[in-house]
Amino acid sequence: MQVSSALLSVSDKRGIVDFARSLLQMGVKLYASGGTALALRDAGLAVTSVEQLTGAPEILGGRVKTLHPAVHGGILSRRSAEDRQQLAQFGWGEIDLVAVNLYPFEALTADPNLALADAIEAIDIGGVALLRAAAKNFEHVAAVCDPDDYQPILQELSSHGQVSLDLRRRLALKVFRHTSTYDAAIQRYLDDGSEQLPNTLALGLHKVQEMRYGENPHQSAALYAERRDIGPLTGRLLHGKALSYNNLLDLDAAWWTALSFERPTAVFVKHLSPCGIASNGQLQQALTLALASDPVSAFGGVVACNRPFDHEAVQALGKLFVEAIVAPSFTPDALQLLQRREACRLVAVDQAAAATLEVRSILGGYLVQQRDAGDQAEWQLVTRRAASPQELAALKFAWRAVAHVKSNAIVLAQGEHTVGIGGGQPSRVDSVKTAIAKAGDRARSAVLASDAFFPFADGLEEAGRAGVTAVVQPGGSIHDKDVIAAADELGLAMYFTGVRHFRH
Repeated sequence: MQVSSALLSVSDKRGIVDFARSLLQMGVKLYASGGTALALRDAGLAVTSVEQLTGAPEILGGRVKTLHPAVHGGILSRRSAEDRQQLAQFGWGEIDLVAVNLYPFEALTADPNLALADAIEAIDIGGVALLRAAAKNFEHVAAVCDPDDYQPILQELSSHGQVSLDLRRRLALKVFRHTSTYDAAIQRYLDDGSEQLPNTLALGLHKVQEMRYGENPHQSAALYAERRDIGPLTGRLLHGKALSYNNLLDLDAAWWTALSFERPTAVFVKHLSPCGIASNGQLQQALTLALASDPVSAFGGVVACNRPFDHEAVQALGKLFVEAIVAPSFTPDALQLLQRREACRLVAVDQAAAATLEVRSILGGYLVQQRDAGDQAEWQLVTRRAASPQELAALKFAWRAVAHVKSNAIVLAQGEHTVGIGGGQPSRVDSVKTAIAKAGDRARSAVLASDAFFPFADGLEEAGRAGVTAVVQPGGSIHDKDVIAAADELGLAMYFTGVRHFRH
Protein backbone atom coordinates (compact mmCIF):
# COMPACT_ATOMS: atom_id res chain seq x y z
CA MET A 1 0.00 0.00 0.00
CA GLN A 2 1.62 3.19 -1.19
CA VAL A 3 0.86 6.45 0.58
CA SER A 4 -0.04 9.35 -1.71
CA SER A 5 -2.11 11.39 0.73
CA ALA A 6 -2.43 11.69 4.49
CA LEU A 7 -4.80 13.39 6.90
CA LEU A 8 -3.26 14.69 10.13
CA SER A 9 -5.42 15.85 13.05
CA VAL A 10 -3.73 15.48 16.41
CA SER A 11 -4.31 16.75 19.92
CA ASP A 12 -0.92 15.46 21.07
CA LYS A 13 1.47 17.16 18.65
CA ARG A 14 4.52 15.25 19.83
CA GLY A 15 6.58 14.36 16.76
CA ILE A 16 3.96 15.51 14.26
CA VAL A 17 6.12 18.18 12.57
CA ASP A 18 8.98 15.74 11.87
CA PHE A 19 6.53 13.09 10.72
CA ALA A 20 4.80 15.51 8.36
CA ARG A 21 8.10 16.80 7.03
CA SER A 22 9.26 13.27 6.22
CA LEU A 23 5.96 12.49 4.47
CA LEU A 24 6.25 15.63 2.37
CA GLN A 25 9.79 14.68 1.37
CA MET A 26 8.37 11.37 0.13
CA GLY A 27 5.87 13.20 -2.04
CA VAL A 28 2.82 12.66 0.18
CA LYS A 29 0.09 15.30 0.00
CA LEU A 30 -0.92 16.46 3.45
CA TYR A 31 -4.34 17.48 4.73
CA ALA A 32 -4.67 18.84 8.24
CA SER A 33 -7.37 20.27 10.45
CA GLY A 34 -7.49 23.22 12.85
CA GLY A 35 -4.58 23.49 15.22
CA THR A 36 -2.60 20.78 13.45
CA ALA A 37 -2.63 22.73 10.17
CA LEU A 38 -1.55 25.84 12.04
CA ALA A 39 1.34 24.03 13.76
CA LEU A 40 2.59 22.57 10.48
CA ARG A 41 2.38 25.89 8.65
CA ASP A 42 4.24 27.58 11.50
CA ALA A 43 6.98 25.01 10.86
CA GLY A 44 7.07 26.05 7.20
CA LEU A 45 5.33 22.95 5.84
CA ALA A 46 2.88 23.01 2.96
CA VAL A 47 -0.47 21.53 3.98
CA THR A 48 -4.01 21.67 2.65
CA SER A 49 -6.65 22.48 5.23
CA VAL A 50 -9.65 20.22 5.72
CA GLU A 51 -11.85 23.20 4.80
CA GLN A 52 -10.17 23.33 1.38
CA LEU A 53 -10.76 19.60 0.93
CA THR A 54 -14.42 19.66 1.93
CA GLY A 55 -15.36 23.11 0.72
CA ALA A 56 -17.12 23.60 4.06
CA PRO A 57 -15.96 25.60 7.07
CA GLU A 58 -15.69 24.35 10.63
CA ILE A 59 -19.00 24.91 12.40
CA LEU A 60 -20.49 24.84 15.91
CA GLY A 61 -17.38 26.25 17.48
CA GLY A 62 -15.20 23.49 16.04
CA ARG A 63 -17.49 20.61 17.01
CA VAL A 64 -17.79 19.71 13.30
CA LYS A 65 -14.61 19.77 11.21
CA THR A 66 -13.94 16.45 9.51
CA LEU A 67 -17.43 14.90 9.52
CA HIS A 68 -17.85 15.19 5.77
CA PRO A 69 -18.12 12.65 2.90
CA ALA A 70 -15.09 14.19 1.18
CA VAL A 71 -13.06 13.03 4.18
CA HIS A 72 -14.74 9.76 5.10
CA GLY A 73 -15.34 8.76 1.50
CA GLY A 74 -11.64 9.18 0.82
CA ILE A 75 -10.76 7.05 3.83
CA LEU A 76 -13.38 4.31 3.37
CA SER A 77 -12.91 3.83 -0.38
CA ARG A 78 -12.25 0.17 -1.15
CA ARG A 79 -9.98 1.24 -4.02
CA SER A 80 -12.36 -0.41 -6.50
CA ALA A 81 -13.14 1.17 -9.88
CA GLU A 82 -16.70 1.75 -8.72
CA ASP A 83 -15.67 3.52 -5.50
CA ARG A 84 -13.10 5.65 -7.29
CA GLN A 85 -15.60 6.61 -9.98
CA GLN A 86 -18.09 7.67 -7.33
CA LEU A 87 -15.52 9.84 -5.54
CA ALA A 88 -14.43 11.38 -8.85
CA GLN A 89 -17.99 12.54 -9.50
CA PHE A 90 -17.58 14.95 -6.60
CA GLY A 91 -13.95 15.77 -7.24
CA TRP A 92 -12.72 13.92 -4.19
CA GLY A 93 -9.65 11.72 -3.84
CA GLU A 94 -8.58 8.86 -1.60
CA ILE A 95 -6.75 9.23 1.70
CA ASP A 96 -4.13 6.56 2.43
CA LEU A 97 -2.97 7.45 5.93
CA VAL A 98 -4.82 8.94 8.90
CA ALA A 99 -2.84 10.17 11.92
CA VAL A 100 -5.20 11.20 14.70
CA ASN A 101 -5.08 11.27 18.47
CA LEU A 102 -7.98 12.28 20.62
CA TYR A 103 -8.81 15.07 23.03
CA PRO A 104 -7.17 14.14 26.37
CA PHE A 105 -10.46 13.30 28.09
CA GLU A 106 -8.91 11.20 30.87
CA ALA A 107 -6.28 13.79 31.74
CA LEU A 108 -8.79 16.64 31.78
CA THR A 109 -11.40 14.83 33.85
CA ALA A 110 -8.78 13.81 36.43
CA ASP A 111 -9.29 17.35 37.74
CA PRO A 112 -12.11 17.07 40.31
CA ASN A 113 -12.96 20.74 39.79
CA LEU A 114 -13.62 20.38 36.07
CA ALA A 115 -17.14 21.51 35.19
CA LEU A 116 -19.44 18.99 33.54
CA ALA A 117 -19.87 21.23 30.50
CA ASP A 118 -16.10 21.34 29.99
CA ALA A 119 -15.88 17.56 30.35
CA ILE A 120 -18.56 17.12 27.69
CA GLU A 121 -16.63 19.38 25.31
CA ALA A 122 -13.58 17.15 25.85
CA ILE A 123 -15.39 14.16 24.32
CA ASP A 124 -13.86 13.66 20.88
CA ILE A 125 -16.31 12.84 18.08
CA GLY A 126 -14.59 13.54 14.77
CA GLY A 127 -11.30 12.03 15.83
CA VAL A 128 -12.89 8.74 16.89
CA ALA A 129 -14.83 8.62 13.60
CA LEU A 130 -11.66 9.19 11.58
CA LEU A 131 -9.71 6.51 13.43
CA ARG A 132 -12.49 3.92 13.23
CA ALA A 133 -12.98 4.56 9.53
CA ALA A 134 -9.28 4.20 8.82
CA ALA A 135 -8.95 1.12 11.04
CA LYS A 136 -11.98 -0.51 9.41
CA ASN A 137 -10.35 -0.01 6.01
CA PHE A 138 -6.89 -1.18 7.13
CA GLU A 139 -6.55 -3.22 3.94
CA HIS A 140 -5.99 0.09 2.16
CA VAL A 141 -5.36 2.72 4.87
CA ALA A 142 -2.83 3.12 7.68
CA ALA A 143 -4.57 4.26 10.88
CA VAL A 144 -2.19 5.91 13.37
CA CYS A 145 -3.29 6.87 16.89
CA ASP A 146 0.08 6.79 18.67
CA PRO A 147 3.03 9.11 17.91
CA ASP A 148 5.34 6.20 18.77
CA ASP A 149 4.22 4.56 15.52
CA TYR A 150 5.38 7.41 13.27
CA GLN A 151 8.90 6.03 13.02
CA PRO A 152 7.98 2.42 12.08
CA ILE A 153 5.74 3.79 9.32
CA LEU A 154 8.48 6.05 7.97
CA GLN A 155 10.94 3.16 8.07
CA GLU A 156 8.67 0.97 5.95
CA LEU A 157 7.94 3.79 3.53
CA SER A 158 11.62 4.58 3.23
CA SER A 159 12.68 0.95 2.80
CA HIS A 160 9.83 -0.46 0.72
CA GLY A 161 7.87 2.51 -0.53
CA GLN A 162 4.73 1.26 1.19
CA VAL A 163 3.18 0.32 4.52
CA SER A 164 2.87 -3.45 4.89
CA LEU A 165 -0.46 -5.16 5.50
CA ASP A 166 0.95 -6.66 8.71
CA LEU A 167 1.74 -3.22 10.14
CA ARG A 168 -1.60 -1.79 9.00
CA ARG A 169 -3.44 -4.61 10.73
CA ARG A 170 -1.49 -4.09 13.96
CA LEU A 171 -2.16 -0.36 13.81
CA ALA A 172 -5.89 -1.01 13.30
CA LEU A 173 -5.97 -3.29 16.34
CA LYS A 174 -4.28 -0.57 18.40
CA VAL A 175 -6.89 1.94 17.21
CA PHE A 176 -9.84 -0.19 18.26
CA ARG A 177 -8.24 -0.84 21.65
CA HIS A 178 -7.59 2.89 21.97
CA THR A 179 -11.13 3.97 21.12
CA SER A 180 -12.66 1.30 23.37
CA THR A 181 -10.66 2.50 26.39
CA TYR A 182 -11.56 6.09 25.47
CA ASP A 183 -15.26 5.22 25.50
CA ALA A 184 -14.84 3.34 28.77
CA ALA A 185 -13.29 6.45 30.36
CA ILE A 186 -16.31 8.49 29.31
CA GLN A 187 -18.63 5.86 30.78
CA ARG A 188 -16.76 5.92 34.07
CA TYR A 189 -16.97 9.70 34.23
CA LEU A 190 -20.70 9.82 33.57
CA ASP A 191 -21.51 6.87 35.83
CA ASP A 192 -23.23 8.20 38.96
CA GLY A 193 -23.30 4.81 40.68
CA SER A 194 -27.07 4.46 40.42
CA GLU A 195 -26.64 1.08 38.69
CA GLN A 196 -24.88 -1.16 41.17
CA LEU A 197 -24.28 -3.90 38.58
CA PRO A 198 -24.84 -2.51 35.07
CA ASN A 199 -25.89 -4.77 32.21
CA THR A 200 -22.59 -4.10 30.45
CA LEU A 201 -19.27 -3.42 32.14
CA ALA A 202 -16.56 -1.69 30.09
CA LEU A 203 -13.22 -1.92 31.84
CA GLY A 204 -11.07 0.00 29.35
CA LEU A 205 -7.68 -0.68 30.97
CA HIS A 206 -4.21 0.56 30.05
CA LYS A 207 -1.02 -1.41 30.68
CA VAL A 208 0.90 0.70 33.19
CA GLN A 209 3.58 -1.74 34.35
CA GLU A 210 5.24 -4.73 32.73
CA MET A 211 6.33 -7.15 35.45
CA ARG A 212 9.27 -9.51 35.49
CA TYR A 213 6.83 -12.35 36.11
CA GLY A 214 3.54 -13.23 37.74
CA GLU A 215 2.93 -15.44 40.76
CA ASN A 216 5.79 -17.64 39.54
CA PRO A 217 8.80 -16.96 37.29
CA HIS A 218 7.37 -18.91 34.34
CA GLN A 219 4.21 -16.72 34.22
CA SER A 220 4.17 -13.40 32.36
CA ALA A 221 2.26 -10.56 34.03
CA ALA A 222 1.47 -6.86 33.85
CA LEU A 223 -0.48 -4.27 35.82
CA TYR A 224 -3.41 -2.64 34.03
CA ALA A 225 -5.27 0.42 35.29
CA GLU A 226 -8.07 2.74 34.26
CA ARG A 227 -5.63 5.61 33.67
CA ARG A 228 -2.17 5.58 32.14
CA ASP A 229 -0.80 7.89 34.82
CA ILE A 230 -2.02 5.81 37.74
CA GLY A 231 0.45 4.38 40.25
CA PRO A 232 0.30 1.20 42.35
CA LEU A 233 -3.02 1.04 44.24
CA THR A 234 -3.71 4.52 42.75
CA GLY A 235 -0.75 5.79 44.79
CA ARG A 236 2.96 6.50 44.37
CA LEU A 237 5.98 4.26 44.77
CA LEU A 238 8.28 6.41 46.91
CA HIS A 239 11.17 4.00 47.32
CA GLY A 240 12.38 0.62 46.18
CA LYS A 241 12.28 -1.42 43.01
CA ALA A 242 9.11 -2.07 41.05
CA LEU A 243 6.40 -3.93 42.91
CA SER A 244 5.85 -7.52 41.90
CA TYR A 245 2.58 -9.29 41.11
CA ASN A 246 2.51 -10.88 44.56
CA ASN A 247 3.51 -7.62 46.28
CA LEU A 248 0.53 -5.83 44.76
CA LEU A 249 -1.92 -8.55 45.77
CA ASP A 250 -0.64 -8.52 49.35
CA LEU A 251 -0.57 -4.72 49.56
CA ASP A 252 -4.12 -4.47 48.25
CA ALA A 253 -5.35 -6.95 50.86
CA ALA A 254 -3.47 -5.17 53.65
CA TRP A 255 -4.59 -1.68 52.58
CA TRP A 256 -8.29 -2.57 52.43
CA THR A 257 -8.01 -4.18 55.85
CA ALA A 258 -6.38 -1.11 57.38
CA LEU A 259 -8.97 1.20 55.83
CA SER A 260 -11.83 -0.71 57.44
CA PHE A 261 -10.77 0.53 60.90
CA GLU A 262 -11.27 4.06 62.19
CA ARG A 263 -8.56 4.19 64.86
CA PRO A 264 -4.84 4.08 63.98
CA THR A 265 -4.41 0.55 62.65
CA ALA A 266 -1.55 -1.63 61.43
CA VAL A 267 -1.94 -4.79 59.34
CA PHE A 268 0.63 -7.43 58.42
CA VAL A 269 -0.19 -9.62 55.41
CA LYS A 270 1.72 -12.62 54.05
CA HIS A 271 0.59 -14.50 50.95
CA LEU A 272 -2.78 -12.71 50.96
CA SER A 273 -3.47 -13.75 54.55
CA PRO A 274 -3.54 -11.23 57.42
CA CYS A 275 -1.25 -12.50 60.18
CA GLY A 276 -1.60 -9.53 62.52
CA ILE A 277 -4.12 -6.69 62.89
CA ALA A 278 -4.20 -4.12 65.67
CA SER A 279 -5.79 -0.76 66.43
CA ASN A 280 -4.57 1.66 69.08
CA GLY A 281 -4.52 5.34 69.90
CA GLN A 282 -0.87 5.38 68.78
CA LEU A 283 0.25 3.88 65.47
CA GLN A 284 3.52 2.77 67.04
CA GLN A 285 1.66 0.65 69.57
CA ALA A 286 -0.68 -0.69 66.90
CA LEU A 287 2.36 -1.89 64.92
CA THR A 288 3.89 -3.51 67.99
CA LEU A 289 0.66 -5.38 68.81
CA ALA A 290 0.01 -6.42 65.20
CA LEU A 291 3.54 -7.78 64.87
CA ALA A 292 3.23 -9.67 68.15
CA SER A 293 0.20 -11.52 66.77
CA ASP A 294 2.41 -13.72 64.56
CA PRO A 295 5.99 -12.40 64.22
CA VAL A 296 7.20 -15.50 62.39
CA SER A 297 4.65 -15.12 59.57
CA ALA A 298 5.12 -11.34 59.44
CA PHE A 299 8.73 -11.80 58.29
CA GLY A 300 8.90 -11.12 54.56
CA GLY A 301 5.32 -9.87 54.40
CA VAL A 302 3.87 -6.44 53.78
CA VAL A 303 2.55 -3.79 56.16
CA ALA A 304 -0.36 -1.37 55.81
CA CYS A 305 -1.19 1.53 58.11
CA ASN A 306 -4.15 3.90 57.92
CA ARG A 307 -2.14 6.79 59.39
CA PRO A 308 1.04 8.56 58.21
CA PHE A 309 4.07 6.36 58.86
CA ASP A 310 6.30 8.24 61.29
CA HIS A 311 9.63 7.87 63.09
CA GLU A 312 8.04 6.00 66.00
CA ALA A 313 6.43 3.54 63.58
CA VAL A 314 9.85 2.79 62.10
CA GLN A 315 11.14 2.09 65.59
CA ALA A 316 8.22 -0.27 66.24
CA LEU A 317 9.06 -2.16 63.06
CA GLY A 318 12.58 -2.67 64.35
CA LYS A 319 14.82 -4.77 62.12
CA LEU A 320 11.97 -6.90 60.77
CA PHE A 321 12.33 -7.51 57.05
CA VAL A 322 9.19 -6.60 55.13
CA GLU A 323 8.74 -6.49 51.36
CA ALA A 324 6.68 -3.28 51.30
CA ILE A 325 4.85 -0.71 53.42
CA VAL A 326 1.73 1.15 52.32
CA ALA A 327 0.41 4.19 54.18
CA PRO A 328 -1.32 7.49 53.39
CA SER A 329 2.08 9.20 53.66
CA PHE A 330 5.51 8.96 55.25
CA THR A 331 7.01 11.68 57.43
CA PRO A 332 10.38 13.01 56.17
CA ASP A 333 12.36 11.42 59.02
CA ALA A 334 10.60 8.07 58.59
CA LEU A 335 11.22 8.17 54.85
CA GLN A 336 14.89 8.88 55.41
CA LEU A 337 15.25 5.90 57.75
CA LEU A 338 13.23 3.52 55.59
CA GLN A 339 15.11 4.42 52.42
CA ARG A 340 18.16 2.78 53.96
CA ARG A 341 16.31 -0.52 53.55
CA GLU A 342 17.06 -1.21 49.90
CA ALA A 343 14.72 -4.19 49.64
CA CYS A 344 11.69 -2.44 51.16
CA ARG A 345 9.23 -0.69 48.83
CA LEU A 346 7.31 2.30 50.16
CA VAL A 347 3.92 3.18 48.70
CA ALA A 348 1.83 6.25 49.55
CA VAL A 349 -1.89 5.98 48.77
CA ASP A 350 -4.63 8.57 49.18
CA GLN A 351 -7.18 7.25 51.67
CA ALA A 352 -9.97 8.80 49.60
CA ALA A 353 -9.23 6.40 46.72
CA ALA A 354 -11.88 3.68 46.72
CA ALA A 355 -13.43 1.07 44.49
CA THR A 356 -16.96 -0.23 44.84
CA LEU A 357 -16.71 -3.29 42.59
CA GLU A 358 -14.49 -6.36 42.67
CA VAL A 359 -13.81 -8.13 39.37
CA ARG A 360 -12.35 -11.63 39.10
CA SER A 361 -11.83 -13.79 36.04
CA ILE A 362 -13.09 -17.32 35.57
CA LEU A 363 -13.05 -19.57 32.53
CA GLY A 364 -15.27 -17.89 29.94
CA GLY A 365 -16.26 -14.87 31.97
CA TYR A 366 -15.83 -12.51 34.88
CA LEU A 367 -17.39 -12.41 38.32
CA VAL A 368 -18.32 -8.94 39.54
CA GLN A 369 -19.54 -8.08 43.02
CA GLN A 370 -19.84 -5.13 45.32
CA ARG A 371 -16.98 -4.92 47.77
CA ASP A 372 -17.79 -6.16 51.28
CA ALA A 373 -18.04 -2.94 53.23
CA GLY A 374 -18.92 -4.51 56.57
CA ASP A 375 -22.36 -4.44 58.16
CA GLN A 376 -24.52 -2.53 60.56
CA ALA A 377 -26.48 -5.57 61.69
CA GLU A 378 -28.18 -5.79 65.06
CA TRP A 379 -26.27 -8.31 67.14
CA GLN A 380 -28.39 -10.86 68.96
CA LEU A 381 -27.28 -12.38 72.26
CA VAL A 382 -28.09 -16.11 72.03
CA THR A 383 -26.46 -17.44 75.23
CA ARG A 384 -27.35 -17.10 78.88
CA ARG A 385 -24.22 -15.07 79.58
CA ALA A 386 -23.73 -11.65 78.02
CA ALA A 387 -20.30 -10.32 77.17
CA SER A 388 -18.65 -7.82 79.47
CA PRO A 389 -17.96 -4.33 78.05
CA GLN A 390 -14.34 -5.32 77.48
CA GLU A 391 -15.32 -8.55 75.73
CA LEU A 392 -17.89 -6.74 73.60
CA ALA A 393 -15.32 -4.20 72.43
CA ALA A 394 -12.92 -7.00 71.53
CA LEU A 395 -15.70 -8.86 69.70
CA LYS A 396 -16.47 -5.80 67.59
CA PHE A 397 -12.81 -5.50 66.64
CA ALA A 398 -12.53 -9.20 65.84
CA TRP A 399 -15.73 -9.13 63.76
CA ARG A 400 -14.35 -6.34 61.61
CA ALA A 401 -11.00 -8.12 61.25
CA VAL A 402 -12.42 -11.51 60.29
CA ALA A 403 -14.00 -10.06 57.14
CA HIS A 404 -10.50 -9.78 55.64
CA VAL A 405 -9.34 -13.34 56.36
CA LYS A 406 -9.74 -16.12 53.81
CA SER A 407 -12.72 -18.32 54.64
CA ASN A 408 -13.17 -20.44 56.64
CA ALA A 409 -12.00 -17.54 58.81
CA ILE A 410 -11.38 -17.47 62.55
CA VAL A 411 -9.91 -14.53 64.46
CA LEU A 412 -8.90 -14.57 68.12
CA ALA A 413 -8.48 -11.15 69.68
CA GLN A 414 -7.73 -9.47 72.97
CA GLY A 415 -8.74 -5.85 73.17
CA GLU A 416 -8.12 -4.33 69.73
CA HIS A 417 -5.47 -6.71 68.46
CA THR A 418 -5.40 -10.20 67.04
CA VAL A 419 -3.59 -12.94 68.88
CA GLY A 420 -4.37 -15.80 66.51
CA ILE A 421 -5.72 -16.03 62.96
CA GLY A 422 -6.80 -19.15 61.10
CA GLY A 423 -8.22 -19.16 57.60
CA GLY A 424 -8.26 -20.74 54.18
CA GLN A 425 -8.97 -24.20 55.56
CA PRO A 426 -11.65 -26.48 54.06
CA SER A 427 -12.78 -27.26 57.63
CA ARG A 428 -13.84 -24.56 60.10
CA VAL A 429 -12.68 -26.58 63.07
CA ASP A 430 -9.19 -26.74 61.49
CA SER A 431 -9.19 -22.93 61.22
CA VAL A 432 -10.08 -22.77 64.92
CA LYS A 433 -7.18 -25.11 65.74
CA THR A 434 -4.81 -22.99 63.61
CA ALA A 435 -5.88 -19.77 65.34
CA ILE A 436 -5.47 -21.38 68.77
CA ALA A 437 -2.03 -22.74 67.85
CA LYS A 438 -0.94 -19.26 66.72
CA ALA A 439 -2.29 -17.69 69.91
CA GLY A 440 -0.82 -20.21 72.33
CA ASP A 441 -1.42 -19.09 75.93
CA ARG A 442 -2.96 -15.86 74.63
CA ALA A 443 -6.07 -17.82 73.60
CA ARG A 444 -7.03 -17.82 77.26
CA SER A 445 -9.43 -14.92 77.85
CA ALA A 446 -9.45 -14.06 74.13
CA VAL A 447 -12.63 -13.58 72.10
CA LEU A 448 -13.40 -15.30 68.79
CA ALA A 449 -14.99 -14.12 65.54
CA SER A 450 -16.07 -16.55 62.82
CA ASP A 451 -16.88 -15.28 59.30
CA ALA A 452 -19.68 -17.86 58.90
CA PHE A 453 -21.70 -20.11 61.16
CA PHE A 454 -20.33 -23.10 63.05
CA PRO A 455 -21.88 -26.12 61.32
CA PHE A 456 -21.29 -28.20 64.43
CA ALA A 457 -20.30 -27.59 68.03
CA ASP A 458 -16.79 -29.05 67.61
CA GLY A 459 -15.11 -25.77 66.64
CA LEU A 460 -16.73 -23.92 69.52
CA GLU A 461 -15.70 -26.67 71.92
CA GLU A 462 -12.07 -26.39 70.76
CA ALA A 463 -12.20 -22.66 71.45
CA GLY A 464 -13.78 -23.11 74.88
CA ARG A 465 -11.15 -25.63 75.93
CA ALA A 466 -8.43 -23.16 74.89
CA GLY A 467 -9.89 -20.49 77.18
CA VAL A 468 -11.86 -18.34 74.72
CA THR A 469 -14.59 -16.46 76.62
CA ALA A 470 -16.85 -14.89 73.98
CA VAL A 471 -17.85 -15.54 70.37
CA VAL A 472 -19.44 -13.64 67.50
CA GLN A 473 -20.68 -15.45 64.41
CA PRO A 474 -23.45 -15.05 61.80
CA GLY A 475 -25.55 -18.01 62.95
CA GLY A 476 -27.87 -19.82 60.56
CA SER A 477 -26.73 -23.43 60.89
CA ILE A 478 -29.31 -26.21 61.21
CA HIS A 479 -27.33 -27.13 64.33
CA ASP A 480 -27.47 -23.66 65.92
CA LYS A 481 -29.30 -25.06 68.96
CA ASP A 482 -26.50 -27.55 69.59
CA VAL A 483 -23.87 -24.84 69.15
CA ILE A 484 -25.69 -22.49 71.55
CA ALA A 485 -26.06 -25.31 74.08
CA ALA A 486 -22.32 -26.01 73.85
CA ALA A 487 -21.58 -22.34 74.39
CA ASP A 488 -23.78 -22.25 77.48
CA GLU A 489 -22.15 -25.43 78.76
CA LEU A 490 -18.73 -23.78 78.36
CA GLY A 491 -19.89 -20.51 79.93
CA LEU A 492 -19.28 -18.53 76.74
CA ALA A 493 -21.06 -15.36 75.70
CA MET A 494 -22.13 -15.65 72.05
CA TYR A 495 -23.76 -13.28 69.58
CA PHE A 496 -25.33 -13.86 66.17
CA THR A 497 -25.02 -11.12 63.54
CA GLY A 498 -27.08 -12.60 60.70
CA VAL A 499 -24.37 -11.37 58.29
CA ARG A 500 -21.71 -13.58 56.71
CA HIS A 501 -18.20 -12.45 55.67
CA PHE A 502 -16.95 -15.18 53.32
CA ARG A 503 -13.80 -14.24 51.46
CA HIS A 504 -12.80 -16.82 48.90
